[in-house]
Amino acid sequence: MKPPDLNPMATHSCDVCVIGAGIAGLNALFVASRYLSRDQRIILVDRHPQAGGMWVDTYPYVRLDQPHSLFTAGDIKWTIHKDRSYLATRSEVLEHCAHCVRVIEQRVQVEKYFGCDYQSHEETESGVRITCTGPDGTPFVIMATKLIKAFGTNVAPMDPIPVSSSRVHSVSPNYCDVRTGEMARSDTPVWIIGGGKTAMDTASALMATCPGREVNLVAGPGTIFLNRDRMVPPGARRWWGGVMPNRLFIDVARHFDGTNESEVQDWLLATVGLSVTPQASNFFVGLLSEAEQRTIQQGLNTVVMDHLQDAADRDGAVELTFRSGDTAVTAADSWIVNCTGYLLHTSTPYEPYVSPSGSVLSIQTRSATFGFLSFSGYFLTHLMFRDKLRELPLYAVDSDELRTKTATAAPLAYTAMALHLHNLSLVYDSLGPSVFLRCGVDFDRWYPIHRRMSDVAHFARTHRRDREHNRQTLDTIGERFRVQCGPVGSQMNWRSGSA
Repeated sequence: MKPPDLNPMATHSCDVCVIGAGIAGLNALFVASRYLSRDQRIILVDRHPQAGGMWVDTYPYVRLDQPHSLFTAGDIKWTIHKDRSYLATRSEVLEHCAHCVRVIEQRVQVEKYFGCDYQSHEETESGVRITCTGPDGTPFVIMATKLIKAFGTNVAPMDPIPVSSSRVHSVSPNYCDVRTGEMARSDTPVWIIGGGKTAMDTASALMATCPGREVNLVAGPGTIFLNRDRMVPPGARRWWGGVMPNRLFIDVARHFDGTNESEVQDWLLATVGLSVTPQASNFFVGLLSEAEQRTIQQGLNTVVMDHLQDAADRDGAVELTFRSGDTAVTAADSWIVNCTGYLLHTSTPYEPYVSPSGSVLSIQTRSATFGFLSFSGYFLTHLMFRDKLRELPLYAVDSDELRTKTATAAPLAYTAMALHLHNLSLVYDSLGPSVFLRCGVDFDRWYPIHRRMSDVAHFARTHRRDREHNRQTLDTIGERFRVQCGPVGSQMNWRSGSA
């Protein structure tokens, strides 16, 4: 949608400007609409042609790894009529995101500036001055009382891995649907590079489309997934079985002290974890079912616990070289599918999650406040509109910096859980339980109300005691890895070496 009047001299005024229409931005939009009247206006800006964030750019065969009802803005219901356990497709997710915007528009005026890029902002006496560019690069200005920058993880489509050989096809899921076209017509070996969700989706798609084809996995350190059958059990089992997600996150945070990720990893894998590979060190809080695990394991020809360095022509063959120095030979016309680093998003400058005035909220990973960005969009926006965003001593972690200083994703994931629960405890005391009832992305909503109420009661009894443990864990992480980790205004600035 092209914004009206892209005259560089024109200024577009609104009460709230939300940058980003992904899951974080849509939750911020939902909450903002609860505080505004029908005659007030929100301007929604996104570089994509429609709402959906990363789902607009991602590979075509992706599916949610959680039941579809747990992916939404606020408590907006889905319109598709599927089984509760159904994992929605990319097109269904995009339609639901569009539906969320339509529902919110019934409550408040939403002016949608799709295909537009945020450039900069400046806080002035009259509000926040935001500079954007339209689809054709024309600059325009928005004046808002409040600005919410919901950049989220700021992911970018994966590129193919550059290799030396001219006798292999190097592709990525974003630019090559493995189920169709030349790749589907081919019968040569496939090497999937990566061990996370994208790799599992790609392996499953290949095995379903081309049964019997040689599929190999170069899995790096391997990935631990949460067992979907136990976390969100299908059918009647949710009434009495399964592991409630919030209770699991609490248990993980209680086990983690900022130094013992290997110990926590072993406990998690033995308790509710799954892995396709013989070893696993990465953990991204993704879900995988036991059936998916079996299908992929049975369909894999080779599993290499290493990282691909290059594919080169050697003596009439194609030789794959790995980081360890090991090699493997593959047939000419083999396919190399880059499934690495989807969450290793494009770099962004550091920015605190709240500006000194409290008029600008920034939801991103350089000053992360919750383990899930959808929670950040939901709860931080509530705090913003209640003038509590600056006063509440939420911890913020520079997750991007932490990721560069850890050998695997495990410390980052367990830190995210401690951060999530520490801040959730503060928010619970500040906002009260009623705000939590409309948080539709709460994974515990999978379970019947009597089990959820029992879990809420447990949290209410223990969260302050756990908060102190989580605070100590976060302080340990900041000191251990020398990253910014603490409340805004008191974080240690390791870049400059000063407190």
